[in-house]
Amino acid sequence: MKKKSLWIITALMTFALLGVFVMQMYYIRESYNLKSQLFEQNVNQALVAVVNKIQKQNVIHRINQKDNEFKELEVSNIRSKTDSIVSFKVKFKENEIQRKLKQQQQILAYLNFQDSIINANYLQPQIISEEDYAILSNPKPNESTLTFNINELRTPDGKVVSRRLSSNYSRKRPVIRLNQLPDTIIYLAFSPTDLRPQFITLPSVDADLKVRFKMEDAKAEHKYKIELERLYADTVNLFANGRNVMLLRDVAKEMANKNVPLEDRMPSQEIVDTLIKAELLSKNIDLDYNYWVTPSRNTGKVIYQNASLPTGDVMPKNTFSKVIFGNDLLTKDPGMLYVSFPNKNSLIFNNMFVTLASSVGLLLVLISIFAYTIYAIIRQKKLSEMKTDFINNMTHEFKTPVATIMIASEALKDPDLTPDKARVNRLAGIIYDENVRLGNHIERVLNVAKLDNKELKLERNPVAINDLIALVVDSMSLQLQKKDTALILALDANPDVVIGDELHLSNMIYNLIDNANKYSPENPKITIKTKTLGREICIEVSDEGIGMSKEQSKRIFDQFYRVPTGNLHDVKGFGLGLSYVNDIIKQMNGTIKVQSEKDKGTTFVIHLPLN
Repeated sequence: MKKKSLWIITALMTFALLGVFVMQMYYIRESYNLKSQLFEQNVNQALVAVVNKIQKQNVIHRINQKDNEFKELEVSNIRSKTDSIVSFKVKFKENEIQRKLKQQQQILAYLNFQDSIINANYLQPQIISEEDYAILSNPKPNESTLTFNINELRTPDGKVVSRRLSSNYSRKRPVIRLNQLPDTIIYLAFSPTDLRPQFITLPSVDADLKVRFKMEDAKAEHKYKIELERLYADTVNLFANGRNVMLLRDVAKEMANKNVPLEDRMPSQEIVDTLIKAELLSKNIDLDYNYWVTPSRNTGKVIYQNASLPTGDVMPKNTFSKVIFGNDLLTKDPGMLYVSFPNKNSLIFNNMFVTLASSVGLLLVLISIFAYTIYAIIRQKKLSEMKTDFINNMTHEFKTPVATIMIASEALKDPDLTPDKARVNRLAGIIYDENVRLGNHIERVLNVAKLDNKELKLERNPVAINDLIALVVDSMSLQLQKKDTALILALDANPDVVIGDELHLSNMIYNLIDNANKYSPENPKITIKTKTLGREICIEVSDEGIGMSKEQSKRIFDQFYRVPTGNLHDVKGFGLGLSYVNDIIKQMNGTIKVQSEKDKGTTFVIHLPLN
């Protein structure tokens, strides 16, 4: 694979990973906004319930303060009728809230439906503000006009593969709230036929919905007035004779008393705290909160509080408020209840734990896959380069004996050479030696292939390591003398017998000595030691050659890998020797480690189990 292709793949995968990351962040943000809206809705509903209960507590408290005569005559009926009126008002208020919520849901469904139609029939629609619409539709001389670009990707035959539109419109998308809808929602979109920009206006509320909502509101208001009049009539009928009429006047005066202080109408702080906590728990909100009760007018007076109040007019974040006696039309000071949540985000993030954990897990998996893929591609690229180097080296190694055999064979064809038996024997010996050399090369490659395929069967016979090393060194004497190698033997292992394959053990030792000899400059110095460590024999092969860096030491047991030799260009090999040594030792339940320092030499340490 070319380096350019590798960079392109890396760039595309990085772009895809960033795309997934951005989508996950968008999904988490939308999930957070949804959880926040649900939290605010639950808190508002809880405060409505608290205020309703405080109002009922106040009514009960005021009734309990009537004189004994009122209690002796009609206290139970008055309480019943008063509760009926208060309950009816509260119920009407709750029904009104529910009706408004349903109307908002219908408006939202209508807007979503219209939005889906616009998205289906136009290209890249986006909502703009009325101010932007006025600027874009009728630009002034000093204002920019709306421009757009069409980017098309076509095949050589002219067929459109993809089309992308872009415009100079980059203003912030307006925020549309259901409780603050404009009269008209304006879209900027592109025509699917001629790709021209268009402005699409959409009424925020359907005309039929407006008519239906007005009819529902009028019907509910009419029903409320009729029922309220009936309840008041029932209460008045309760006091239709002399003394009861006087009591009714007293109650009416009490209910319409404007000068009753707010603190006298409120239940105790313990009751208020209990009501707030109970209603929040009913909405699954188990958070620490601060609350305080103040008059409606900003007088600085505080009725109740469970924490220090904020300084100035700035409210803490996540503060919710509710009018307490909002249903009392003649009350001068209905009072305000404030509740704040310092740790709101902790609850929301706890509820989003699964979402956050899954998103983080997905990103980690994708990053791991991305990193592993890049690593695998780079590794395969290096492996491919090493295999190419292996083929070149193998070709060179095979070419030399084949050329020698060919020259010797052609010489044998010379008729004048037949009487010279000494020369014939020498040429035949050359052919034989080169065939052995060629066969050894082939055998090395086949052994590695068999090890890879788990096809190489090792014999299990007692082998004396000290004697085996001496034999291998003796067989390599000419090769070592050729480079004037100084060989030091310290074969001190006792006992030294292992169970293994003598042929492959000798090949293993041969490879290590051969590498030490090849990767050393002039007059190499090689030391071979054996010693017994408990139930293992330790074999050390050391040299004072070119050595290796830490990065090279980690890769020397990989197939086809060859350590760069610097200025030494006469080192031949396939890069298979140490891979073969490592596999043989593993099959004999042994271990091999390398200790090396650049330009100072290398030591291979082998541990094999004793017999």
